Amino acid sequence: MKQWQDILIQPDLPLEEAISVLDKGGLRIALIVSDTGKLLGTLTDGDIRRALLRHVKLDAQVREVMCASPHVAEIGWSKDKILSVMEDLEILQIPLIDSDSRVVGLETLHGLMERRTVENPVFLMAGGFGTRLKPLTNECPKPLLKVGDKPILELILESLAKAGFYRFFISTHYLPDMIQDHFGDGSQWGVNIEYVHEEEPLGTGGALGLLPKDQIDRPLIMMNGDLLTTVNYRGLLDFHLEHNSVATMCVREYEHRVPYGVVQTDGTYIQSMEEKPVQKCFINAGIYVVSPELVHAVNTGERIDMPSLLEQQIDLERKVAMFPVHEYWLDIGKMDDFKRAQKEIDLL
Repeated sequence: MKQWQDILIQPDLPLEEAISVLDKGGLRIALIVSDTGKLLGTLTDGDIRRALLRHVKLDAQVREVMCASPHVAEIGWSKDKILSVMEDLEILQIPLIDSDSRVVGLETLHGLMERRTVENPVFLMAGGFGTRLKPLTNECPKPLLKVGDKPILELILESLAKAGFYRFFISTHYLPDMIQDHFGDGSQWGVNIEYVHEEEPLGTGGALGLLPKDQIDRPLIMMNGDLLTTVNYRGLLDFHLEHNSVATMCVREYEHRVPYGVVQTDGTYIQSMEEKPVQKCFINAGIYVVSPELVHAVNTGERIDMPSLLEQQIDLERKVAMFPVHEYWLDIGKMDDFKRAQKEIDLL
């Protein structure tokens, strides 16, 4: 493995020796640091080439040809933020520094792209009848209804694939052949898809019992197949692991305006009155992270919805966390939602 510590050099090092460090390091960059490890500059293949074109002598000191104001990333940045910055700047490497500008690491575009693959499995629920969207669903399963020019489920799969997920399971019940014919084995999207079929509806929790238990080896993202969202799936996974929960439910803040004056009382006496108050609560957003332990606990053929399954875990005093979704989110449950999705497709 290439170590960033091997490419740290002093500013007074002769250029010839710096070229040797650069070549041996294999990272196409050297980091120039002070005696205390503070970053002073960088030296890349391009800097070397430009120096040679200017006929700079090989015994010149590195400080004469280095980039003295390189782009850097701070140690607290997420991998996605670092990758975004590198892509915007079109650079291949970026040093990591701490609050004192000391070098603590090096990120490369190649390394970040490799790490974008996420091993956690994804379970998409696509077996519903879509009764409230009839007649559109008379001959088409709801997940295959198109928003813009793509089916809802395809938009979901693409967003997850873009985030690095590639291990997919899809549950089917209503018109299953149409879903399997459209997605196949997933190779068109660079992912792998396996299907589990519910002969009879088992509920969202019960469908977990159909999954091949030996393949669920890490927390599973589970999601209804009629949702459009830009939620940060990687952030969701990190949150779940950080809170050491048996499951995490995504929630969405919901506001409801009571159309009447609300009276607060103490027995027969009025304490206060509020005209048409707005009440806020969290609602289930239809996205979960489920631990392998919980997946394995659901028996094949067991009928249970996810809220009931999670309530069981709470009763057993196991931790069930909630992850507030502030990003775009739309549950396509009825015709008005479907029409709204057509207007908001550009938000995805």
